Amino acid sequence: MTAPHTYAAGVVPSAWVARFAPLAPTGEVLDVACGSGRHALLFAALGHPVLGIDRDAAALERLAAAAAAVPGIVTLQIDLEQDSEAAAGFDWPFAAGRFAAIVVTNYLHRPLLDALVASLAPGGILIYETFARGNERYGKPSNPDFLLMPGELLALAARGAAPLHVVAFEEGEVGMPAPALTQRICAVRPV
Repeated sequence: MTAPHTYAAGVVPSAWVARFAPLAPTGEVLDVACGSGRHALLFAALGHPVLGIDRDAAALERLAAAAAAVPGIVTLQIDLEQDSEAAAGFDWPFAAGRFAAIVVTNYLHRPLLDALVASLAPGGILIYETFARGNERYGKPSNPDFLLMPGELLALAARGAAPLHVVAFEEGEVGMPAPALTQRICAVRPV
């Protein structure tokens, strides 16, 4: 295992993601809406090849600069919302069963949820953490399109012929890094 990456001040992995990242089996990790790559760097430091996707070219450039010290990170600029809304029958660009782990934080675009689950390899883990309904009282995001409904991540894990096995789930108020209402899940695709 590679030594943990030293993060810039204020740019540390989510405690939820860091807690469950060691459960990822060997293989490629997808970091959705990766931004500057705090989770891509974490998984790469654990020895995983990582694909970080985001629509923000500047954020991907910052990740590429940080990744120079941590091999194994590839970035792809893609606007999943634009592409999925603009084209009828949008094709998710990743094969079913490709990823050993998929991590998503502070991002929600419901048309992609089933595709994310389908892209997990058998035994692969989904680590998802984002804002939930009620967060509007704390500020942004406040648009219901970007807030999970109660139990929505549990419902996602239960869908389909082979539901995901839920390792952990939390829903409620958090105080760090700032007050918010969140939902978090770590779930495993059956082997």
